[in-house]
Amino acid sequence: MELEFLGTGAGVPARQRNVTSIALKLLDERNEVWLFDVGEATQHQILKTTLKPRKVKKIFLTHLHGDHLFGLPGFLSSRSFQGGDEPLTIYGPKGTEEYVRTSLKISESHLTYALHFVTLPEEGVVLDDGTFHVECAKLDHRIASYGFRIVEKDHPGELQVEKLHAAGIPAGPVYAKIKNGEVVTLADGRQIDGKDYIGHAQKGRIVTIIGDTRQCPPIERLAMNADVLVHEGTFGKQEQKIAHQYFHSTNINAAKVAKAAHVKRLLLTHISARYLGQAVRELQNDARNIFKNTKVVSDLDIYDIPFHGRKD
Repeated sequence: MELEFLGTGAGVPARQRNVTSIALKLLDERNEVWLFDVGEATQHQILKTTLKPRKVKKIFLTHLHGDHLFGLPGFLSSRSFQGGDEPLTIYGPKGTEEYVRTSLKISESHLTYALHFVTLPEEGVVLDDGTFHVECAKLDHRIASYGFRIVEKDHPGELQVEKLHAAGIPAGPVYAKIKNGEVVTLADGRQIDGKDYIGHAQKGRIVTIIGDTRQCPPIERLAMNADVLVHEGTFGKQEQKIAHQYFHSTNINAAKVAKAAHVKRLLLTHISARYLGQAVRELQNDARNIFKNTKVVSDLDIYDIPFHGRKD
């Protein structure tokens, strides 16, 4: 599981930062990529990576401001020409389907795959399958904006084959029953409990991605105990008044949430173009004074999300 940042800027494209888009790479977990927001030129950014558009199976939109979705029609169209023929689901606020359908219709763009749409509720679960649970909550922005909490289901413990060999239990169909934790009777009459030969379950990982917002209670709930919190840090600590006026957060706001929610790592994105060079380092250092494991991300940065108990 990895996060790859295709765009980390706020509002408009800049020389150093494209507008917002984040890829959650689940290639080992389910051979898929999920996009969170698709700002203008996202598909151009993808050309600089190893990402394959056909692997993108789900797109989640935090909100419908242009710097978060103007790249969507182009990406959807190009996916048709790049081997994408499997269905794609888009999760977004009310108006998402109308925007996409209208853009494709007026431009006479014809897709080679089916599109499905899920309108986000004010708060609740939007996806729950065998491997992931995704919930959303509405935040505090000028238009409807959402945060997402992506929870990986726990991985069952691995069969301890060496322990079985040491106990003189040969490989065979019985291993399947042991792996299921069943009590089995062996050919030699011994009765064993399969649970004694299964390792500890591997705790699933949690990723929280917060859209544009002023500070509000749902953020901490979505972020609680997350392995990674991706939070906008549009402005620095000196711009708290401006941040509030424009329904955004500062680096300090995000750091306080990370600390209160006991997250493991804070990644700051959606950075205003006014912050360059030393100013970016100051954004990071100021946040680190509150929450040490903070990083201001840059375009094309990749971050591995390790299992619990592993070191970065």
